[in-house]
Amino acid sequence: MPSLWCPFFNNNDPNRRASNELDKKIAVWMKQYKKSIKLLLLGAGESGKTTIIKQMKILHIEGFSDSERKEKVHEIRCNLLEAIKELTENMPYLKPPITLCNNNNQKSLDFVHNLDMSTAANYHYPEEFYDHVKRLWNDPGVQESYRRSNEFTLIDCAKYFLDKIDVIRGENYKPSDQDVLNCRKRTSEIQRIEFEVKVPLQFGGGSQMFWMFDVGGQRGERRKWIQVFDGITAILFLVASSGFDTNLREDNQTNRLRESLSLFEDVWSSKFLIDSGFILFLNKQDVLKEKIERGSKIVNYFAEYDNYVMSAKDGDPNDPYLKARCFIREMFLEITRKPPDHRKFSTSNYVNQNSIHDKKRECFCHFTTATDTNNIKRVFENVHTMIIMQNLEHIGLT
Repeated sequence: MPSLWCPFFNNNDPNRRASNELDKKIAVWMKQYKKSIKLLLLGAGESGKTTIIKQMKILHIEGFSDSERKEKVHEIRCNLLEAIKELTENMPYLKPPITLCNNNNQKSLDFVHNLDMSTAANYHYPEEFYDHVKRLWNDPGVQESYRRSNEFTLIDCAKYFLDKIDVIRGENYKPSDQDVLNCRKRTSEIQRIEFEVKVPLQFGGGSQMFWMFDVGGQRGERRKWIQVFDGITAILFLVASSGFDTNLREDNQTNRLRESLSLFEDVWSSKFLIDSGFILFLNKQDVLKEKIERGSKIVNYFAEYDNYVMSAKDGDPNDPYLKARCFIREMFLEITRKPPDHRKFSTSNYVNQNSIHDKKRECFCHFTTATDTNNIKRVFENVHTMIIMQNLEHIGLT
């Protein structure tokens, strides 16, 4: 009997071969996805989510290659330009306004003001750029502007890079790990990093694959969040604790910390995340401490601080920094204690607008400095242990 031949099942068809290969890759990807612990980084803009991704690369992969460091050189120099422009351009609008203390620096001020941030990506940063920026940064008027930077929007890495200007200007400048961690570039798309972590022998040994997702935190980026909610093991919600005295970059009328509180309540109430673990990173503790020690008072922005009584187990209640960070923690944990029926629900498409079933949930809180590798290493070890314990509890082994 002659064999039947059908063109639709021709193994030599390149399109069909490509389709089969794609199906195999998807099957492998799905198998890995189901086995992995999936962590989703959420939080308002500039809370440190991308820095956590960078830390995972340092701690659990092979760090940054020479080519990756080279790519960061231009971004760091852009940060330098952005920092000096924000510091100087806001000086006349402060109340009271600030002027340069050295009139000889006016030429440098004019030079910087004539540079356009929209074309910074194509700017070549000549030697005179660094000379002008250095003169301005050393001017007492600009230093005063930095001291009052809570009155306007300034990137957190401003002082870090301005203090390193002589290193950054070098022709053979190669960013250190700390430089890469401090470098800031707005996240406008979903990022993913995969890494493997050893499981402690007490929990059976071996290794565990992690997938960590980072999404933009600015208001315009949050519509993308729902795309990565499915199958998430735990939420790592980051808060810029130092933002208690500043307003949003995208809305200069809204306090950053209050925005984070509102966003946290929305995410905590999401019907899509009801089965996910919740970990709160009260980040930028280094900047918070610096601000408190510099004299910034949290009570000027949160009147309820006046009535806050710090627990003795949290340390010395007379230490203003310790009291401030514990007060911030309490504001977030108070949200997790609200009965579901009394939660504030967002009208956004990723939050349940009706009600969610009452389920016992915990929120684990950590004080973090995302640019401190040792701090993040310790915190992530605690997070890993917590996830293992929750998994054991889920299958009835604890």
